[in-house]
Amino acid sequence: MTQNRRAQRRARWAAALTAATLAATTLAAGGAVAATQVADDAESFRWSTGDPVMGPMPDATHGSIAVKDPTVVEAGGRYHVFFTTTPGEGLGWHIAYKSFDSWDEADSAPITYLDTTAIGPGYRAAPQVFYFAPRKTWYLIYQDGNAAYSTTKDIADPSSWSAPKHFYDGMPQIIADNIGNGFWLDFWNICDEESCYLFSTDDNGHHYRSRTSVKDFPNGFTDTVIAKQGPNRFAMFEGDAVYKIDGTEQYLMLIEAFGPDGARMYKAWTADDLDAVGDEWEPLAVTGDDPFARTSRTTFTTQRWTDDFSHGELLRSGRDQQLTVDPCEPLQFLFQGYDPDAEAGPGYGDKPYQLGLATADGPNPISAMCGDSE
Repeated sequence: MTQNRRAQRRARWAAALTAATLAATTLAAGGAVAATQVADDAESFRWSTGDPVMGPMPDATHGSIAVKDPTVVEAGGRYHVFFTTTPGEGLGWHIAYKSFDSWDEADSAPITYLDTTAIGPGYRAAPQVFYFAPRKTWYLIYQDGNAAYSTTKDIADPSSWSAPKHFYDGMPQIIADNIGNGFWLDFWNICDEESCYLFSTDDNGHHYRSRTSVKDFPNGFTDTVIAKQGPNRFAMFEGDAVYKIDGTEQYLMLIEAFGPDGARMYKAWTADDLDAVGDEWEPLAVTGDDPFARTSRTTFTTQRWTDDFSHGELLRSGRDQQLTVDPCEPLQFLFQGYDPDAEAGPGYGDKPYQLGLATADGPNPISAMCGDSE
């Protein structure tokens, strides 16, 4: 990246981030006092990554300059990855699918654009996939202006997904009251033994949560609350995900934010219960110096190809609705990033996102939970 382009990119965010940076020095971004120095390695997260594992793959009827917002499960001995793709700013957002045996096959694996299935054309983005064990059915959740979902009995058959249905009749009032100039997006479901919880963000500093019973899922989502709120919109922006830390009583919440340099990064909180709100979500790694994931804390084993550690998903230890991650294995994060030098234009849809796979290096606060018992 040229120094000129890097400076221009950071300057675009400078004015908006000034207030956020000042607030972070006196407030916890999400509840914790900003760190004044990098945390000890054993108490913080570090990552390593190589070249992107997946880039755009246009076909005869679909242009594509970006792949982003990935969700991934392993089933039948293969990885199944769903992601957002776009041909460029103002030209629409679609969901596509790939399946492969190993990550070195990801980029060349055949692609299926799901607008060719019953999911249909139109705005579809930011998928999440999981197996809902009580009904032996796969669910694909995504945004289409509302919280949408499709189902299938066979994840390996991309043509089998059902037409979209919605979790809500419309935007819950608490979201309408707080969204401001933001956008309602990035829907994420996780269940415990009794209840399912649908999370979302608004690009305005709020993380929402609705609830229904496992018995009633996918219907009955009510009790929408603000699960967590940042001191400003940049401190808790979008790209949320929530996981159960296997073998513990802890849940891990990840939310994408902007770092002090204007590049995207991830913050993390933990809680004992998915009903947690506010300070019940305790900060785990929430500052620019001590984030959950950020390129400044990432070693690129090949040429550095991105400044952003943006919307992605941890590789899970299970595939069902409880969304477990294993603290006894190194965390792996499938994330999006892009080279600003390759931007096709000024719009968000012009950014040439690719997918990278990062692996956590050394001990960290999650690996320290290995061996904890419920």
